Order: sequence, then C-alpha cells, then structure tokens
Amino acid sequence: MAHAIVYSELGGPEVLTLTDIEVPAPGEGKVAVRVEAAGVNPIDGKLRSGLRASGPLTAPRRVGSDGAGVVTAVGEGVDGFRPGDEVVVFGASGLYASDVVVKASSVQPRPPQVSAAAGAALGVPVGTAYQSLRSLGVGANDTLLVHAGSGAVGQAAIQFAVLWGATVVATASPARFDRIRELGAVPVAYGEGLVDHVREAAPDGITVAYDAAGTDEAIEASLEVVADRARIATIVRGADAAGFGIRAFSGGSPDPLSPQQLAWRAEAVPVTLALLAAGTFSVELGPALPLTDAAEAHRLLAAGTPGKITLVP
Repeated sequence: MAHAIVYSELGGPEVLTLTDIEVPAPGEGKVAVRVEAAGVNPIDGKLRSGLRASGPLTAPRRVGSDGAGVVTAVGEGVDGFRPGDEVVVFGASGLYASDVVVKASSVQPRPPQVSAAAGAALGVPVGTAYQSLRSLGVGANDTLLVHAGSGAVGQAAIQFAVLWGATVVATASPARFDRIRELGAVPVAYGEGLVDHVREAAPDGITVAYDAAGTDEAIEASLEVVADRARIATIVRGADAAGFGIRAFSGGSPDPLSPQQLAWRAEAVPVTLALLAAGTFSVELGPALPLTDAAEAHRLLAAGTPGKITLVP
C-alpha cells in the first residue's frame, strides 16, 4: 500500500499524519513516480499553519510540491519517459508520499550526477530565484543585494547572479558566512548597522535588491540602498509590496505571476539540473528524515535548520 502525509485541520506540525492512499494508473499526459525523496519548503509550513491563505479545508489535504524518484508507469501521449527512468518532480502536489501521479510537464530527467535528495531540493527554490532574477533583469553590470542569502532560495539566487556576471552581497548570520563566500558572494551580517555594512561591502553601490527574508529591516535597507524601486523585489512580503512601491513575486502578492514568469520558473529546473551535472551549481543538503517524521521536518524547518530538509519514504 502506498502512503502519504496529510492534514485535516490547520495548526502546528502535529497535524501532519501518515495515511494509506490509492495510486491510480497514470492517465493521458501523466506519469507515475515512486518517490525517493521529497523536498520540504517553507510554503509547506505556511499552508499547513494557515499563515498563507488557501482554499477551504473540506477533506484531508496532501503536502509538498517537489521531489525525485523513479518512473513506474506512463500514460498515453507521454513521450520521453519510460519505467525505470530517474526523474525530478516539481510544481506538482502531494509529494510527501511514497508514490504520486503527476503531469508529464512537471517531470524532468535526472542526470546520474544528481542524487535524489539534490533533485528534490530544486523545484521551489530554484524556480523562485531564477524567475525573480530574470524578472529583475539581473546581469553583468549589476551589484545585487540578497537578503537571507544562506536559505535555499538565497543560495540559488546568489549562484544564478554570479553565473550571469553580477557582483553579489548577501545577508546572513556570521555562522553562515563561509557558505556565502563559497557561492561567490560577499557576506554581511543582518542586524544593527546593516546599511553601513552593505555600503562597505559594495562601495560602488547596489543596483538591485532581492528580499527572501521578509523582515522590516530587509525592506527598509533595500529602499535605502537601491535608487530604482522597480529593481527591488520581495518573495515574502507580497501583500505589503505595493505600499512600499516595490515588486513582489508570489509571497502573498495579490497579483499573479505572468505567463513569462511561470515559464521561467519551469525553465529553471532543467537549467539547474544541467548546471549540477556540470559541477557549476551547488545544493546544500540538510537532514533527511523518514516520511513518517514529517512533523519533525516541519519543526526543523521552523527552527532555521541549515540545508535543504528532505523526507524519504
């Protein structure tokens, strides 16, 4: 019998429970995947707790959008996949599970150099970072300020920007400075004196800022060091962005992503898989927990545990 994590009420991590599920044969345009690892993302906890609004909870709700595993069956009209193929799944639903059936458009071949855990770490973080930086037009003439540079989205943003020739300054706690440097950015500590620290790290100025932290400090510092508010964006404070005169990509924003932005999010996964296979992109992995420990995974996530947390069915 296949298994999945669900919740039937909003609340703390303890509302997550394991249940048996039926896995249907894949229909037209769909692929069945045996999950080897599922990525745990902040949005999972926000939806579970009610911090991020979602539809009425009228039945047990599945969790998770990112994962990696092995194809077990393909539906009619699916080309390019066959049982036994190792794949990455992104932009789907219910990935905290042993088995899933998803649209073929949410599946990408996984190169042999990419582990299941690394593949499961990609969807939301790289899609968000890649789309955001493309939307902001980050390039070789820019100096980018990334808030929360040591998080999964922040690390992806640093790496894309560096690959595209930008100079990057990233905020983090001092304990995470070494990781920031490994990725090619200049670390600065958040907290008192942040603006001064940023200006010391980038004496020629900051041209674009990307908020993955969501704090007042991050927004206020960005407004102070970037002249063009159209080149400041948040992925956390979307509901407040218009009031600050800055851009927002999801994060509670009332404005949906454009078709081009959605296309960039999808494009990010194959792009990053190729970079990983070539050794020019890095994923920091954190704890790997059994699927039955999904509640503990959410507690670790809330505690700010470094590295991508994954669940293993």
